[in-house]
Amino acid sequence: MRDVWIRGAAMTPFGKHPERSGRELVEEALGAALADAGLQAGDVQAAYVGNAAAGLMSGQESIRAQVVLRRTPLMGVPMVNVENACASSSTALHLGWQAVAGGMHDCVVVIGYEKLYDPDRSKAVHALNASIDLTDLADVFSTPAQERAIFMDLFGAYSDGRGRDRFEPDVLALVSVKSHLNGSLNPCAQYQREVTVEEVLGSRQVAGPLTVLMCAALSDGAACLVLCAPGFRSGRGRGVKIAASVLASGRGDDMRQATAVERAVREAAAAAGAGLEDVDVIELHDATSVAELRLYEEMGLCGEGEAERLVQERVTWLGGKLPVNPSGGMISRGHPMGATGAAQVVELTWQLQGRCAGRQVPAPRLALAQNNGGWVGSDSAVCCVHILQR
Repeated sequence: MRDVWIRGAAMTPFGKHPERSGRELVEEALGAALADAGLQAGDVQAAYVGNAAAGLMSGQESIRAQVVLRRTPLMGVPMVNVENACASSSTALHLGWQAVAGGMHDCVVVIGYEKLYDPDRSKAVHALNASIDLTDLADVFSTPAQERAIFMDLFGAYSDGRGRDRFEPDVLALVSVKSHLNGSLNPCAQYQREVTVEEVLGSRQVAGPLTVLMCAALSDGAACLVLCAPGFRSGRGRGVKIAASVLASGRGDDMRQATAVERAVREAAAAAGAGLEDVDVIELHDATSVAELRLYEEMGLCGEGEAERLVQERVTWLGGKLPVNPSGGMISRGHPMGATGAAQVVELTWQLQGRCAGRQVPAPRLALAQNNGGWVGSDSAVCCVHILQR
């Protein structure tokens, strides 16, 4: 297996872009990433494009890569369309990494994009709910899926399984405050305004203790990464190395297995030859404030019952020992489902290169991206983990 380097990384601002098509967003991200890599479109040998919801949002069910890249010079190269819920572009990155590491290609692009804004909000909710086994929606939930985001109501998402709230509301609010602080420093974030604990707690209730400011914002946007083999076009040593790339599917209904997150983090750390104690900065799948706290424990960043302490003691804030979601995460940066995974890695690439200005983590050398997609039975349907090394 060859080393794989991220030579270029770029993304559009995330947010509501009713005047822009997915094609326009992809063209912007692709052009910026190629320029960042110092390469031309003619250098690219394949494209891996992640998108989750275009079929439901616009009716473009197939050939999405070919459609959004139609006006670019990439037409004619092999294109792979990847759908894996919120982990679509993380999975595309895994496939692109395999192609370069295995010697099939020397230079590929990985793109994630999504258009989720629509005046009819039920369309985006329907698209989000389609990331769950639809038989579960019919069997468990009585309210029609188009009227509510079922992900927020999943059993155990905000309780300890015995009907008691597991995390204190003030701590859940602090997670949101941290995310919005980071987002205020990110020109690509959908929300660039700091908030207070009182504002978070006083915002509209969504489910259980969750308020709207504790939940990911559905967005439009695109992100692109250029992956190269060592030495491609005299680029040896340039960029950031992918030290590990792991894709795991969830355990479904088999509670004897470890979760997808537990397995993916463990396998990635082994592949990179590093422990979590060596990681300097993390981007993770903060679908809600609860999700971020649960992931602290599930990933092994702390022991069970210790997640709240990491936030209260500011361990995971900028300036703390292990900053989490310096981009603002899904809560503040935004969540265009198919673009989220690539955007996480764009942020971490920039962090490792010292390009993040006011939200810059001091001298990071190892970074980890964790991204979930969908839900089946008792677990995320998919989890991707990438470890990057400067």
